Amino acid sequence: MTAGRTRQVLVVDDSAVVRETLSALINRHPQLEVMATAKDPYEAAERMREQIPDVITLDVEMPRMDGISFLRRLMSQRPIPVVICSSLVGQGTETLLAALESGAVDIVQKPAVGTKRFLEESAILIQDKVLAAAHARLPSGSGRKSVQRMPTNRAQSRPPRAMVKTTQTIVAIGSSTGGTEALREILTALPPFSPPILIVQHMPEHFTGAFAERLSQQSQITVREARDGDRALRGTALVAPGNHHLMLTRSGAEYRVKVAEGPLVSRHRPSADVLFRSVAKYAGKNAVGVILTGMGSDGAQGLKEMRSSGAHTIGQDEASCVVYGMSRAAKAAGAVVEEMPLSDISDALVELGRESAA
Repeated sequence: MTAGRTRQVLVVDDSAVVRETLSALINRHPQLEVMATAKDPYEAAERMREQIPDVITLDVEMPRMDGISFLRRLMSQRPIPVVICSSLVGQGTETLLAALESGAVDIVQKPAVGTKRFLEESAILIQDKVLAAAHARLPSGSGRKSVQRMPTNRAQSRPPRAMVKTTQTIVAIGSSTGGTEALREILTALPPFSPPILIVQHMPEHFTGAFAERLSQQSQITVREARDGDRALRGTALVAPGNHHLMLTRSGAEYRVKVAEGPLVSRHRPSADVLFRSVAKYAGKNAVGVILTGMGSDGAQGLKEMRSSGAHTIGQDEASCVVYGMSRAAKAAGAVVEEMPLSDISDALVELGRESAA
């Protein structure tokens, strides 16, 4: 992704310390500049009358109007990429997941104490998230709406592909910015007896469990946060826990997963590269790799290893990506067998998994 012009950021937070610290670390990035700060949504609206930002960082708990209400109004009137920056955990996790469904691009989790130190130590992560959001493509009108649908015959109209010959197909998916809604569209469209699915979504710790549970409630398959030693089973999608890598292993005829800490890989933990490389090693041609929307290049080399091992690999196309970064990098690396719109991926997974159901 080219450097291009400097992206203008509006920081909205009721804490003066957070506003000052966020502004300082954002301004350290050569492609980002804080155009203004605001202590609440009303002051933010005043700032936006003077200049429209490329991206907004937004707290949730603020005086006069909460961040989620402001987000929904913003998305219904003039969509602007928003990164939620909040300390909410526990029950508040549901609020932040609702923010993603309402149109927020990403989440930065602030600690309840030691916020200034955390933000300073997390400078690169925050800069990456804000820059990714600044490049995001949002739909016009209201916030993103997830639509549950059954698999169609659309995939059957595409030219036939070489089928993956296997008795047990493993599907591995990697995604980042915009990936929560992309995963929702894919998983809610899959039939109950779909192949085992392993997912890396770049997401803060403590959020992946609630995210998986919500997806499970909306899907015909079971979706849950992965636990170390879990079997990879039909009709089940396992999501990498935040701040932990997810890997495939094999014990005899059984596929299981390993959940572990470890260093950042491709600037991330969990990392799609880590997942894809393990799937290439243990599943080989009996696998399908999918790389979705997201900033950066995580997953590109791992997906290339999957393709080299005989797996079928899919990249989300530019037109349907919120941020065409990870998919672009994978395509440039020669890792993608075929590129397709997000709306076609669930059908492709059903088609590719049909052989294993026979």
